[in-house]
Amino acid sequence: MSSAKLDAFFRGILDIEGFEGSDNSLNGLQVDNDGGEITKIAFAVDANMETFERAAACGAGMVFVHHGFFWGHPLRVAGNHRRRIKFLLDHNISLYAVHLPLDQHPTLGNNAALAALLGLENLRPFGLYRGVRVGYSGTFPQPVSIEEAAEKINFMNRPPLGIFPFGKKENRSCAIVSGGAPKEALQALEEGMDLFVTGEAAHEIYSECLEGKLNVIAGGHHSTEVWGVREVMRQCAADLHIDTEFIDVPTGL
Repeated sequence: MSSAKLDAFFRGILDIEGFEGSDNSLNGLQVDNDGGEITKIAFAVDANMETFERAAACGAGMVFVHHGFFWGHPLRVAGNHRRRIKFLLDHNISLYAVHLPLDQHPTLGNNAALAALLGLENLRPFGLYRGVRVGYSGTFPQPVSIEEAAEKINFMNRPPLGIFPFGKKENRSCAIVSGGAPKEALQALEEGMDLFVTGEAAHEIYSECLEGKLNVIAGGHHSTEVWGVREVMRQCAADLHIDTEFIDVPTGL
């Protein structure tokens, strides 16, 4: 399958156009191949050399990532950036990136997947970022402790960065924004949430969460964002009958 046809497929299942102007990421095809057929797609969180080397080793002709190369400003083709692009060109591998549309998607997105792992009900959009709500909030069918919530997510069998039991012993409501969204904890406080789940913690919101009695799970930026690319991978394999592989390159952050 050509990169153009794959681009059309991804744009058909993800609202890429809907985030133009609100997402710094250059969503879509970032590096093209020579026009040849792509028979295997590798899926990963980050566009880095380890991901690319493993993609080449497994015979992938495209790498689909959540964090690509281009973020709304000019980037010199020098140093690591040049080496990464050269590797892709030398191995005829195209690069496809989808950022906020993959966080926000109601069935394939990172936050929807985390909500499903937690078993949340009554989902509604949460986490206003540049005019768009990219996360979700909901309620637990039965109250759970913060430790039980962390166990439900599991974070790819890796420990979360931090568990902060600042509030109730039993959580009935939860808000989720994957990745680097510690300040969205303030929105969770405003909406009276019992638990907030995100990727990264931040010193500046510690006291607000402590004094506001908001429980917080910081699962890790990478570990909260493996879910969307994996969901798209499954959809891609089912709809296109193309070979796929998930490449896990955890950062510990």
